[in-house]
Amino acid sequence: MSTQLDPLSLSADLLYAVKTDGDSRDFERRLAAFDRSRLRRALRGRARRLAFWLNCYNAYLRLRCADDRSVFDGGSLERWKFYARDRIPIAGVRLSLADIEHGLLRGSKHPWGFGYLPRPFPSSFEREFRLEAVDPRIHFALSKVRERGPPSTVFSPADIDQELELTTEWYLEDTVVHEASSNIVRVPFVFLWYRGDFGGRAGVYEFLREYDVLPERTPRLEYVSAYREDWSVDIKSNDDRE
Repeated sequence: MSTQLDPLSLSADLLYAVKTDGDSRDFERRLAAFDRSRLRRALRGRARRLAFWLNCYNAYLRLRCADDRSVFDGGSLERWKFYARDRIPIAGVRLSLADIEHGLLRGSKHPWGFGYLPRPFPSSFEREFRLEAVDPRIHFALSKVRERGPPSTVFSPADIDQELELTTEWYLEDTVVHEASSNIVRVPFVFLWYRGDFGGRAGVYEFLREYDVLPERTPRLEYVSAYREDWSVDIKSNDDRE
């Protein structure tokens, strides 16, 4: 078969194969060899880029966890190194999970700086294929190592907004807690770490009201960890792929 298949179909098939313990190697090879000019034409428009990069991120997170299981036992530095390694070959370049998340999906924003700082020195590939504006719902669609999150959806351009709505609703219902006696609402740290992605403090409140997780009386927000020690990315070991 030709390596010049639709990259959106390849990304969806890759994630589905990883989720179902199938053999993903052929999809990986095809994405790595895909022609950059054809990728440019295929990823025209917000919906196509969102679906493609979300699928790639969630698939390769599981694949790289299978390669490096020590990430589950390491500290913050080890996890940072895990996300920063350039081990994802797509269209002739090697990307890291951080490149996909912060460079391509967040429109070249710095992983630190609360969502207000630009990511320094974006590559030509990043400038060409990134989303120009961040959709804050991506934060609830990306799987993370040892972080609470929904099962990875295989995203499609035609349904991307409905799919993002569902994953956001799931995440907020599972993590946001209202303490009525003190009128405090506990929300995941993502709303603080990436506050700028939501439009600042006022934007965070507006976002939470939109999803009907705030009480009628404006509460004080308390940011808490969304990590859960008994959850990890559902992966197969590297040996299982031989």
